Amino acid sequence: MNILDGGDGGGQLVRTALSLSAVTGEPFRMRHVRRARANPGLQAQHCAAIEAVAAACDAATTGVEVGSESFTFEPGEADVEDDERVLGGSVAVEVGTAGSVPLVFDALLPVAVALEEAFTARLEGGTDAKWAPPFDYFRHVKLPLLRAHGLEADATLDRRGFYPRGGGEATLTVEPSTLASVELTERGDRESLTAYSVAEESMADDEEAERQADAAPEAADVRTSYEPADCTGSAFVLAAEYEHSRAGFAALGEMGREPEAVGADAVERFEAFEDGDAAVDEYLADQLLPYVALAGGEIRAPAVTTHVETCVSLLEDFGYDVAVEPDGDTVLLSA
Repeated sequence: MNILDGGDGGGQLVRTALSLSAVTGEPFRMRHVRRARANPGLQAQHCAAIEAVAAACDAATTGVEVGSESFTFEPGEADVEDDERVLGGSVAVEVGTAGSVPLVFDALLPVAVALEEAFTARLEGGTDAKWAPPFDYFRHVKLPLLRAHGLEADATLDRRGFYPRGGGEATLTVEPSTLASVELTERGDRESLTAYSVAEESMADDEEAERQADAAPEAADVRTSYEPADCTGSAFVLAAEYEHSRAGFAALGEMGREPEAVGADAVERFEAFEDGDAAVDEYLADQLLPYVALAGGEIRAPAVTTHVETCVSLLEDFGYDVAVEPDGDTVLLSA
């Protein structure tokens, strides 16, 4: 059994370990889960991710409860005759409160390369939550980029769930997939720029969504909406599509924060990105590393973040080597 140390990172290490274990069939035990965080141990969204991936690969687990600082994950054994694990089926998981639904989906996507049949996960929780990508980032930035590299998956949103109550509902369906090499070293010319500005429906009188979108660049296609949810909240996502890549820049509304400042935050990071030479944004960079490890390829990222460092180290624990090479004001990540 692979013994992993989760003390130097956060939930990303949990999600990536689950994905790799399901794909390779290698069981693991993770100790010191999120030890450096203010609230160490597994949280609701991590437990939900474990439950969802376990359902996909018939895994046995121990120690999976909120607050637990160690747990084990053992995928179902391979078929004796053809040495293949049969993965697929469906699961419904309640993340609880505003635990991030897109982050749970992140743990399931790489499993596509090992599926024998489609797998569907219906989740209830936070679709637009703190410390996580909003649903529109997942739907309009990450998922299309992965589809362009062979991943067959689709996500539908049934109800928004904002922080702190959550209550959102979304469904992910992942099909058996063969990934192409992830080659993202040059972004090319920008082909489109879309601003997605959403707010809970009671905020329409104050024009919260429109005020967030006021910061969007003139070139952007602005799309505003008001949607029912269990509590007030808002999100703004600026999605840029380039000739060879995509990038996204997101911000969430918070109590006491002017909507104009929410949009301006995302736009400022978009403008900084366009001033550089990276092919993907800094958050997408570490999220793409498992796919680079599984299918090969090279991506040009803005910088070596802590998330990149810890993800590269975890990939090594599963036998995948990812090279990190500074190149001007960017960094090349390759396998």
